[in-house]
Amino acid sequence: MTDTPGRRVVAGTRLGLALPQYGALADPAAVARFATAAEDLGFGSLWVGDRILTPREPSDLYPGGGTPEQPYPKEFETFADPFTTLATAAAVTRTARLGMSALTGPVYSPVLLARALTSLDLASSGRLDVGFGLGWLREEYFATGVPWEGRGKRLDAVLDALEALWTGDPVAHEGPQWRIAPSTVGLRPAQDPRPPVLLGGFSPPALARIGRRADGWLAGWMPKQHLDGLWSVALEAAEKAGRDPGTLRRVVRINPRAGTGVESAGDVLRCLDVAGELGVSEALVDLHYVAKDVDHALELAAELAA
Repeated sequence: MTDTPGRRVVAGTRLGLALPQYGALADPAAVARFATAAEDLGFGSLWVGDRILTPREPSDLYPGGGTPEQPYPKEFETFADPFTTLATAAAVTRTARLGMSALTGPVYSPVLLARALTSLDLASSGRLDVGFGLGWLREEYFATGVPWEGRGKRLDAVLDALEALWTGDPVAHEGPQWRIAPSTVGLRPAQDPRPPVLLGGFSPPALARIGRRADGWLAGWMPKQHLDGLWSVALEAAEKAGRDPGTLRRVVRINPRAGTGVESAGDVLRCLDVAGELGVSEALVDLHYVAKDVDHALELAAELAA
């Protein structure tokens, strides 16, 4: 069923879809075709992720099930640029929101980020949802010249600088990592005062940050007691910060994958039933681990939409 024309809703939860960006689906030339078809099927949002490096001997195992033999999903070895992917989707869609789940925020310069994100928001006529996380792989920090230590504080500094760049006139910002001299920035987001900012994370400090300063949580699929327990941390932090907890969004990512118990369209729909019971209004379905190619991904997406 749909809540408004062109927006697919299942069990009270609006459905989004990951764009073909990595693994066997990493085909930048197919993004436009996929995005158009997904929107026509009724998916209300289209999403990208962020992977910068896949070292042969990483310091950290992928928290979603990495092992010493397979430290991260093999699909991560081929990963298209998130900004190019979203820009392509923006050019061929009309109503679907465009989101990031999620950029590794601390490794980016906020001045360059603001320029790219504002351009994307304008190109999509105000359909951008900005998503940040801390990431889990320290080699990505080393490769981009950013310290691994203090990454949480650095993410806060990125958010502070972005807020200044999006809303200041003239713009000026003094922080621990960057000094932005008083400057004229004529490029402003289409959304007023800025695009929504969603944050990932699975620890109490991460959820507290969401409650204090973000517009919502980019959550992964997990047992409902954990999903609800962590969410309560964000709601409490929002109240303490004088914010309305009822305005916070929850976007739950569902990755169908062999051996996880979520392997088919039916399994995804059962997850959506649980999400609806918990009051989760948005879900992102990522088909990269079960689709053989872009055409297969579209077949699976049509099954979900049906």
